Amino acid sequence: MTQSAAAGPATALTVPAAGSAPGDEFDIRPVSGALGAEVRGIDLNEITDAQFDRIHALMLEHLVLFFPDQEKLTPKAHVAFGRRFGEVEVHPFLPKLADHPEITVIEPDKGGKADEWHIDVSFSPSPPIASILHLITCPPAGGDTMWSNQYAAYDRLSPSFQEMLEGLTAVHVLKIPPVVEMSAEHPVVRVHPVTGRRSLYVTRMWTSHIPQLTRQESDVVLQHLFEHSEQPAFTCRYRWDPHTVALWDNRVTQHIAINDYQEHRRGQRVTVNGDLPTGGTPAKPEYRRNGDERYYPRRVNARVGY
Repeated sequence: MTQSAAAGPATALTVPAAGSAPGDEFDIRPVSGALGAEVRGIDLNEITDAQFDRIHALMLEHLVLFFPDQEKLTPKAHVAFGRRFGEVEVHPFLPKLADHPEITVIEPDKGGKADEWHIDVSFSPSPPIASILHLITCPPAGGDTMWSNQYAAYDRLSPSFQEMLEGLTAVHVLKIPPVVEMSAEHPVVRVHPVTGRRSLYVTRMWTSHIPQLTRQESDVVLQHLFEHSEQPAFTCRYRWDPHTVALWDNRVTQHIAINDYQEHRRGQRVTVNGDLPTGGTPAKPEYRRNGDERYYPRRVNARVGY
């Protein structure tokens, strides 16, 4: 396994799971300074309650976890792992695994090359809590995935800019002409329901506009937040081996699949249904347009305009 995100050699930690039996130990190796950790020493087919509690705590700490060598993971166990976090999603558009509609098949030739920074399904009123991706086939080189820590992105903004963003919302849009259009409005600064920490919650792929600002103001602010949140200092980059499983907290991360390969790549993903994003007290009224002023930005899903 090659990990390209770490700035220097990471220290492997052997961490006993709380209340563990003999042999129930996790080997944990941070992937980068910003987020991410590799976890060894567990079979995801058979997880005890104590092991799940430890995994959940590690996810909250590292935001994305990688479990190599999960060749034996069955679709049934994959879904069961997701259900430990909550109700699992049946995706409305992407192809499903036969006999397991809760598992989305991720393949480049079937809409699975998500090569733009995004939060999974943020255009839903209640976006997913977490995603669990089992990468079954990957190219011999290329096809890495990157994640970005949105706690860190928020923390690195100036106090004045943080204050300006407090109470603003953003509209997230999925638009697939001519039949599909979904949208939802969420806080620009989200408060995590478990940790209570603030993070940025806008994404280049789905976020359309900030309705409390003029179109021009919204475009400028969003472009700055997109570029700011995608900085290398906030990211990790993971080089996949076949049958590695990734689990990430979709509430405080963005991710992107690097489009630098031609070979086949196949994954199976379980997504945990979400909660309602919340932020600070809404304090800003919507901008009232003058006459026929065009409000929506040219950017919808980063490519297509209204």
